Amino acid sequence: MTATIARPAGVLTVLRRTPTPVRYLLGGVLVNQLGALVQTFMVPYLVFRGLSAGQAGSAIAAYSVGSVVGVLVGGELIHRIGPRGAITVAMLGSAAILAVLPLLSRPSTFGVLMIALLSAGLATQSYRPAAAVLLSDLMPDELRVMGFSMMRIALNIGAALSPLIAAGLILLDWNLLLWFDAATALVYAILARWLLPDLRTGRRVPGAVVQGGTGSRTVYGILLRDRRFWFFLASTVIGAVIYVQFNVVLPLKISSEGHSTGLYSGLLVTASIVLILCELKITATVARWPGHVAATAGTVLMAVGAASFGVSGGSAVALVACTVVFVFGTMINGPTMFAYPATFPAPVNARYISAHQATFGLGMATGPLIGVAAWVGLGNGVWWLCGGLGLVAAWCALLGMKPPRQTP
Repeated sequence: MTATIARPAGVLTVLRRTPTPVRYLLGGVLVNQLGALVQTFMVPYLVFRGLSAGQAGSAIAAYSVGSVVGVLVGGELIHRIGPRGAITVAMLGSAAILAVLPLLSRPSTFGVLMIALLSAGLATQSYRPAAAVLLSDLMPDELRVMGFSMMRIALNIGAALSPLIAAGLILLDWNLLLWFDAATALVYAILARWLLPDLRTGRRVPGAVVQGGTGSRTVYGILLRDRRFWFFLASTVIGAVIYVQFNVVLPLKISSEGHSTGLYSGLLVTASIVLILCELKITATVARWPGHVAATAGTVLMAVGAASFGVSGGSAVALVACTVVFVFGTMINGPTMFAYPATFPAPVNARYISAHQATFGLGMATGPLIGVAAWVGLGNGVWWLCGGLGLVAAWCALLGMKPPRQTP
């Protein structure tokens, strides 16, 4: 008798099998991302309102710190009020703070503004673990990686459209940037409250691997003792630092080689188009691979793409090719790595998810500082550094995600 091996579902099949609550969840993520304008436009907005460049930089740093803390807080909210409640509370808090920021954005209230922006970052990002937990719980296990790929696409579509929306709002009134951001957060809160299911009970079901209770101390003790997961987190933070150089060091390189900013804009458009058009199809193929293989292979390809920027020779065509390689690497490893923490048992996976996303946020927050310092010290050699670090990240992903050998 010949065994039949079921082939993983294709893109259209996955879209048809996506539960309705997941569609609502992804729609809310997209709406919220359309208004995610604070990190992108807060510095020019504050300078327009009369603050110095140094004050504006400090303010956005406070927002970034709040963002990292926020995903950890979000993990706790899930266990206390459920993922639906966590999204609702986070978005309501974000909407309230963003709505009053224009009143605080002046030099005389700079101290209060710093506290408000730190709180805004905390509230705005604390929904992410809850969204990941809901996506993991609602999607069939065999489609989980595809679900995270769809979430990434929703985020990328929002990120691609939000600057166009911002350009129109600025022509009318700079304050509309923050009020539009607040409005999208409020819409997401309403969608979450009325359209998403309440899955709180699933957070309290004890699993076989959780001995002695599921309280916060017990769960964090499990996480801290999980050495393999620490390798995974190391891969995450290194990969995030490399990823952010596409937005930090690459424009510096392009400018130093005499190209116009139009070339960098073209590379951004290229990256967005490739991601939106290709990621689901690629993920449908990659989902057939073991998770550690997809994470390792994608990270290696991302490292090759980053290193290739260093040998592009100032050619626009070569830079486009390097961008495509780099983006393909992120499409191969991204959905799998973001889905991986959700594979842990229900009593602990919210903390694992929040730890992963906080680590990713830490890499994104510190990456610009590391990249600029490396560019000043190494020049074009920063890309060789990124390539080497990428191989380290791939090795950490392999150690962190490869299932341990079973002892007979």
